[in-house]
Amino acid sequence: MENRRRAVEGMAVMKAAKYIVDYLVRQGVTHVFEMAGGAIAHLLDALAEREDIAAVSMHHEQAAAFAAEGYARASGKVGVAMATSGPGALNLLTGIGSCYFDSVPCVFLTGQVNTYEFKFDDPVRQNGFQETDIVSVARPLTKYATLVTDASRLRFELEKAWAIARSGRPGPVLLDIPMNVQREDVDPELMEGYSDLAEEEEIGCTLSVEEVRQAAAMLRGASRPMVLVGGGVRSAGAVRELRAWLAETGIPAVCSLMGLDAIETDYEWNLGLIGSYGHRYANLAVANCDCLLVLGSRLDTRQTGTRPETFARGAKIIQVEIDRAELGRKVKLDLAIRGHLKPFMSTLAAVWGEEAQKGDWLPWKDRLTRYRKRYPTGTFGGSGSKIDSSRLMKASDRDIDPNRLMERLGEALGTDAVICLDVGQHQMWASQSLPVEGEARLLNAGGMGAMGFGLPAAIGAAFALPGRRIALVAGDGGMQVNIQELQTVVHWRLPISFFVLNNRSLGMVRQFQDLYFAGRQASTVSGYSCPDFVKVAEAYGVAGARAASWPELNRLLESLTAACIGDPFVAEIAVSPNAAVHPKLGVSRPIEDMEPLLSRRELHRQMIVPPLEEP
Repeated sequence: MENRRRAVEGMAVMKAAKYIVDYLVRQGVTHVFEMAGGAIAHLLDALAEREDIAAVSMHHEQAAAFAAEGYARASGKVGVAMATSGPGALNLLTGIGSCYFDSVPCVFLTGQVNTYEFKFDDPVRQNGFQETDIVSVARPLTKYATLVTDASRLRFELEKAWAIARSGRPGPVLLDIPMNVQREDVDPELMEGYSDLAEEEEIGCTLSVEEVRQAAAMLRGASRPMVLVGGGVRSAGAVRELRAWLAETGIPAVCSLMGLDAIETDYEWNLGLIGSYGHRYANLAVANCDCLLVLGSRLDTRQTGTRPETFARGAKIIQVEIDRAELGRKVKLDLAIRGHLKPFMSTLAAVWGEEAQKGDWLPWKDRLTRYRKRYPTGTFGGSGSKIDSSRLMKASDRDIDPNRLMERLGEALGTDAVICLDVGQHQMWASQSLPVEGEARLLNAGGMGAMGFGLPAAIGAAFALPGRRIALVAGDGGMQVNIQELQTVVHWRLPISFFVLNNRSLGMVRQFQDLYFAGRQASTVSGYSCPDFVKVAEAYGVAGARAASWPELNRLLESLTAACIGDPFVAEIAVSPNAAVHPKLGVSRPIEDMEPLLSRRELHRQMIVPPLEEP
């Protein structure tokens, strides 16, 4: 009765679904990625009534989740995806997990059966049609997940979800909203807001200036300092501060897979990628440094190798991390700093000049230069030198070398491209050799490492950054996982350039099989097949071309470089079925001892810290 009275008087009573959409708009959300289903019909209808926010209908909920992640990572905003109850909600889980492991802020809204159909604590498997307890399933992969059974709690739960998704170490949250809650009338003026920030301990994390001074003193006094840049730098919005500090100090740096686009490739002392598929020279640098500043990296096994006690064993290690649980979890630290990276970098820059530098870094930099020249993975190597396209043309009588391909691709795409990588060998070749300069972005799938990430992530990035050149680099295997989203690209005429490296195998696992299973290639070569991607693209109405040699590839890339950003395009690039990612760190070896193995004499000559005995 009260709601009817207020409605008659022109007061702010509104349908709950409309309130939810209105809240999204007020938070700056421009696109919601979804796949239609009955349990979110009220939310879809509310979205359709607005012109300031759009529903992007995907063709699989996993793709919707990845698109929301790509949107969030490209824009720096919170991404939003929706799915119906049961199978729709469950299909979001891979993307939710990707956001959780890679610290990407997203809000996932799932529809649920009416509360009077929900089983709650009844000892039955299911009551309502498609009823699934998604909150219990998703809770280990989210920062917060809850079932909203009272429409008057929507303001509180939405505000809480937004605060938790963005605060501290960012990540995903999930709100499960029954259909009868979506269609209720609510009065925003009478709804309780969220203000209990004590529930998010990270918000109150205070940085110790004295600890920052201590870190600065340790670096200044080192003879062989290094910085390890992790994905937390980008998550914290500290890229500008980091680049400015590196330019001032000239300290050498390496990157984790997730930290690659935080530093420009042409920074003189960027040694590139470390770890299992990193540069040999980058791993040698970390192995021989005497002070290592770790910024926003959890130091997982793909960085440290399977013997973390050997990682940077001659160095004093400083780790700066917002997540207390990650501090010193794998590697023994000399200084652990819990804090937000943006204020840390600003404070570090402020205190840097308080004392004079003590160590002489020139001998160290000379050695790093020799490492880079002696063990090149790609020609850019952080040196800032231009790519010699004429040299690539001379290689026309050989297979397209994947590392050289990535160098050439980076040159063609330019300094403002947003490049999304799928998962597989191509991801490692790109991470090793694709230059990142200017405002270019490299969106890498890290902790979840799910094939099929790249295409929908590129869709999300295209909506987040209209007018930018968007590119996808995928393998033939990963491209097939969410290939149905080419229809989404066509429907919205998104200007995405697709580069599909086709070696007609699942190359990453095949390389593992070649090493450990005597070449038995079950399900990666035998039992595996792929389509003609140019014909598939044409079936969707997307133009395509194929390149199997350097002249063909250069003509293709030159045409893309000359063209303005316009319609989507698919390029299928033939790569040798035997192509492998090198160098590669084997099991039980320290990070400096990569395959193909150097002679023991050669390796020992390159080591400053005492070499380890053979595993």
